[in-house]
Amino acid sequence: MAQDYDLIIVGAGMVGATLALALADTELKIAIVDGLPLDQPEQSAPTSSGYDPRVSALSAASERIFSRLGAWPSIVAERCCSYRQMCVWDAEGTGEIRFDAHELNENRLGHIVENNRIQQALLDCLAQTPVTMLGGRRIETLVREEQGWRLKLTSGDTVSAPLVIAADGGKSKVRELAGFALREWDYLHHAIVTTVRVAKPHGETAWQRFLPTGPLAFLPLMDQQGAHYCSVVWSLVPEAADRMMALDNGAFAAEIETAIEHRLGRVTVTDPRHRIALRQRHAKTYVMPGLALVGDAAHSIHPLAGQGVNLGLLDAAELNDVLREAIQRGESIADLSVLQRYERGRMGNNLGMMVVMEGFERLFHADALPLRWLRNAGMQWLEQQGKLKSMLIRRAMGLDGSLPTLAKDLALEKESD
Repeated sequence: MAQDYDLIIVGAGMVGATLALALADTELKIAIVDGLPLDQPEQSAPTSSGYDPRVSALSAASERIFSRLGAWPSIVAERCCSYRQMCVWDAEGTGEIRFDAHELNENRLGHIVENNRIQQALLDCLAQTPVTMLGGRRIETLVREEQGWRLKLTSGDTVSAPLVIAADGGKSKVRELAGFALREWDYLHHAIVTTVRVAKPHGETAWQRFLPTGPLAFLPLMDQQGAHYCSVVWSLVPEAADRMMALDNGAFAAEIETAIEHRLGRVTVTDPRHRIALRQRHAKTYVMPGLALVGDAAHSIHPLAGQGVNLGLLDAAELNDVLREAIQRGESIADLSVLQRYERGRMGNNLGMMVVMEGFERLFHADALPLRWLRNAGMQWLEQQGKLKSMLIRRAMGLDGSLPTLAKDLALEKESD
C-alpha cells in the first residue's frame, strides 16, 4: 500500500526523533521510519550495574533543545548525572587542565545520560503528536520521482514524500542509495566501552587522561545505593584493544585503575566490554533536491570530547528553523535552495569541530619529544588563561556562538527583547 507524506525522516534515533518532534506542530504530514519497533520501550540487555553501556555527554544547548520540546522532564526523571567539572591530563608529562562550571557562573557543564533513556523520552513525546511512526521497517529502495522520493520498505509498504531526511546513522542506507559522496578514514583505534564501579566518589567530574595508546575517559554516572559508577570509554590501538578485550574482569580493572592513576580508588568491572572501530566520516554535501543528511549520516567524529550527538542535535534544530521559515514564506521545503540554507548553517560548524578533534587526536598520539613538550606546555599555558579557557568551554557547551532557535537561552533572549 502506497502512502504519501510531506516529509519522511528515516531513523528514529536521538537526532531523527528530535527533528520529528520539533516539526510535529507544523502543517506538515510527517512519517518517521526505523528498523526497530517504535511503539514499545527499547529493551537493552540486562547489566550488573543496571546501566546501558551507551551514554552521551549532553551540552547545555542539547538540554535546551530537549526542554523546549518537552522531553527533558522525562530524561532527568531517570538516571541523569550532571557534571560540574572536567579534568584532562597527559600521561607523558605534567600538563593538566581543569574546567569548572562555577568559573562560568553555571551550575553544571553538562549531563551524562544513557542513550536509550533519551530516545525513549523522545518517542514517548512523539506518541502524543500526529507524526506517523513506522517502526519495524527498513529501507529497501529509494527512487527519485518527479514529485519527490519513493521508498520501498521491508514490510512491503511504499511511502513517498517531496522531502526525505536521512537520520539513519554513520552507515546510512539513505545516504548510500542517494549517492552522496563521502570522505572517510579509519582512526586505527578501537573504543572499548563499559561501566565500572569505583571506590571513591567521582565528584561530578568527567575525567580524561591521554595515554600513548589513546585517550581514556571516565564519565560520572548517578550513584546507586551508595555505590559509585562511571562509564568508561577507552580509545586504543587495535593491538592494545585485543589485549584488553582478552583480559578477565579483574585484570582489566587493574589496567584501567592504573591508567587513570588511581584517582578514583579501586575499580571494579561490573559489565561486559564492547568494542567499536572508530572511523571519521563527512559527507561532501549535506543536501540534494528533496533530501538532507543530519547527525551521523552527515558526519561522524572521534568520541574524544563527546561532541557527536550534540552536533547532530544542532543539525536537527537548524533544519527545524530552515523548514519553518520556508513554510512561512510559502516556499517548497524540498527545494535545493531551501535545504542549502541548512547546509550553510551547519557544515562550517561541524567541519570546525572535526578539525579541532582531529588535531587533538594527532597531537596527543605524537611520540616525538618536541611535540610532547609542546602539548604539555600548551596545556599548562591554557590552564592559566582564564578568559580563553572559559571562551572555549562555553562554545563547546553551546552557551555562546550562533545557535538555532531551539538551542538558545530563553532568558537571554527575553533580556535582549
